[in-house]
Amino acid sequence: MARVRADVLTRTNVVLIGFSVIALGVVSSNFFRFIGIDQASAGIASQLILVLLLLGWTGSYLFRVFTGRMTFVEQRKRYLEAYEKLTSTELQARFESMTEEEQISLLKDLEKE
Repeated sequence: MARVRADVLTRTNVVLIGFSVIALGVVSSNFFRFIGIDQASAGIASQLILVLLLLGWTGSYLFRVFTGRMTFVEQRKRYLEAYEKLTSTELQARFESMTEEEQISLLKDLEKE
């Protein structure tokens, strides 16, 4: 089974993302003040950037929810495909290891069901 690389969201990564968002707010506020915007307007502008970033992230999450492309769904699909493939192979091997009489008996039982 091919292994697909997935980024893991650990506690450390979550903390780093949080600090990055805070740093983005501070940097953008200082940038707006540097280009000549007063402190109150710079704060509002940096908050607007953070709100737009939050809305974009939420929108991408909702898009993945409605299209069924969430991580859990994708992992489950890969698992079921691998399980079905393995199960089919094992069943085929067990069927072939049976005697011809056992195979005929099993097929008759399956037809009855």
